[in-house]
Amino acid sequence: MTPVEPMQDANCLFCRIVRGEIPSRKVHEDDAVLAFHDIHPLAPVHFLIIPKTHLASMMDAGDEHQQVFGRMMVLAPKLAREQGAKDGFRLILNTGRVGRQEVGHVHLHVIGGGEPLGPMLPRPGR
Repeated sequence: MTPVEPMQDANCLFCRIVRGEIPSRKVHEDDAVLAFHDIHPLAPVHFLIIPKTHLASMMDAGDEHQQVFGRMMVLAPKLAREQGAKDGFRLILNTGRVGRQEVGHVHLHVIGGGEPLGPMLPRPGR
C-alpha cells in the first residue's frame, strides 16, 4: 500500500485514485490536480478534475485554495476541447447533501460533446 501523503485522507476514494491505489483513465495530471474519466459518463465527454490535496467539500474552501481552483477552471476548457467537446460543455461542482455531492472530495465534472445537454434543474412553470 502506498503511504498516505500529507493532506490526503487514507479512506477517501479520490485520494486513493491520486495515490494510484485505484486505477483511473487519466486525462491530465500535474503537481496540483488530476483529471480522469467518470466511470458512469453522462455524455460523450465526461471527466472529473480534482485537487490532489484532500478537500472534502467546497464548504471547507478558503483563500488558500484559490490557486488550485484557478488551475481547475483554466484546465477545464483546454481538456474539454482535447476530449472532443468542440461546441461547449457544462461544469458541475456538487457540494454537500443539498448539492448531492456523492464523494467527499471536491471534484469538478466537465460534461459535453454530442447533443446539447438537458436543463440543469427544472424551472417552475416551464
